[in-house]
Amino acid sequence: MPAKGKHRRPKTSSLTRGIVAAGTGGAALVLPVIGATTAGAAPATTHPSLGHQAVAPAAPAPAKKAPTTYSVAAGDSLSSIADQLAVSGGWKKLYQDNRRAIGADPALIHPGLKLSVGKKATGVTPAPARTSTERADRSERTSTPAVETVAKAAPAAKAAPVKSYTNDLDGWIKESLDVMAQHGIPGTYEGIHRNIMRESSGNPLAINNWDSNAAAGTPSKGLLQVIQPTFLAYHVPGTAMDSYDPVANITAACNYAADRYGSIDNVNGPY
Repeated sequence: MPAKGKHRRPKTSSLTRGIVAAGTGGAALVLPVIGATTAGAAPATTHPSLGHQAVAPAAPAPAKKAPTTYSVAAGDSLSSIADQLAVSGGWKKLYQDNRRAIGADPALIHPGLKLSVGKKATGVTPAPARTSTERADRSERTSTPAVETVAKAAPAAKAAPVKSYTNDLDGWIKESLDVMAQHGIPGTYEGIHRNIMRESSGNPLAINNWDSNAAAGTPSKGLLQVIQPTFLAYHVPGTAMDSYDPVANITAACNYAADRYGSIDNVNGPY
């Protein structure tokens, strides 16, 4: 008869029963026992093949908020502030958000003005803040604002329209008067027209082949019957070198008349 002894298994705590040995060819297999952890704790996560507890990923750090206001310092421009604070949308966005405070001209911002600043642009490293000495130094060196801060450009000067003239006696006289005005040659429409009608009847190809000038080999030509030596001596720059050209003929004759008579208006007969 076997000796009397205790056959009842002693009570064990839930912690001491966390490990159970099973025969596996002489090796002990460690198995987790559900309920072995303390009440209220989350169960450990075990890698199925490695048998160790997995590490939970760390929560991402909260993003830092961009500054909400910026105080303008001497030498600042919207462009430099937008670059410094990496404002998404650049100086235009900064101006749009603060238009009521800035006014109509984005180039006119004064020290001490408080600007509202939105979110910074992603992926952009903010430029280091400039000290007040650096701002003042930059302000002294720079006499013109950045291109981005120029509100309005000066309007381009419009080219004067090209004046046109009719190809007839009226147009020739008017064009001659404009050329004469540029060179300070006196004369009026009436004085020119009156002498043309007497000399050539308005024919620009008129020529005198019977007077003393023609006998000397220099016949009078054109609207105001000018001989070639006189035409060359009193030719007005900017007109044709052809004495039959109506405008060139009129301006040369008026230039000659101004030199000899004071004005074509003073000529009332052969000259």
